[in-house]
Amino acid sequence: MFRDCSRPIETGMPTYPGDPDVTLAPDATHEEDGYATSELRTGTHAGTHVDAPKHTVPGGEAIDERAVERFAFDARLVDPRPLGPREAIAPDALPEPSDLDDDVDLLVLRTGWESHWGTDRYRDHPYLTAAAAERCRAAGVGVGLDAFGPDSTPTASGDIGSSVTAGDADSAAPTDDEPDGTPAHDVLLGDSLPIVENLCGLDGLPERFRLYAFPLRLRAADGSPVRAVAEWE
Repeated sequence: MFRDCSRPIETGMPTYPGDPDVTLAPDATHEEDGYATSELRTGTHAGTHVDAPKHTVPGGEAIDERAVERFAFDARLVDPRPLGPREAIAPDALPEPSDLDDDVDLLVLRTGWESHWGTDRYRDHPYLTAAAAERCRAAGVGVGLDAFGPDSTPTASGDIGSSVTAGDADSAAPTDDEPDGTPAHDVLLGDSLPIVENLCGLDGLPERFRLYAFPLRLRAADGSPVRAVAEWE
């Protein structure tokens, strides 16, 4: 079986605070030109995407420097719920390295936050502690999430894109112990482990599946949107 686990790329879609807005608009039309083309403007971390080490590691590997087979993952689904807004995911919420099959190279965390896509609440997703990221590093596995990323996302005034839903626009305040910067990114990308962000459609997936997340071949880029597809028997 196959399931598309990626967000549609569309004008006004949610983006990480401060990232470029996404627009997808007609360029040529059948009526005026006899054919159709479109113009896409996007950041490299829009929608469902993969991070390259270059994203947070100075001098790190770029997305086009990674062999294409490294974007076909043997994934294990992890469900640490229930989780509250901006709650830290500690190491004990993840499998022990000794409990992982040798072929697992990606833990896909189902936080439940995909249900908040398009609202300010999506910024308040749970996040990995640096210690949890270190457990992943020790196991040699990357991370996929149904959220902006493995680190906490800053609060920001205004909308995330143009699709914020009225009535769910208040963002929770950061907790006192919430870390600054990108410690989970730094641990994972510093060891060239993959990060796949803004996944969706995780409900109903089996514990073990194959996840394909092939990036665009962007020269020297720090990440790329992907079409993330889960496959299982």
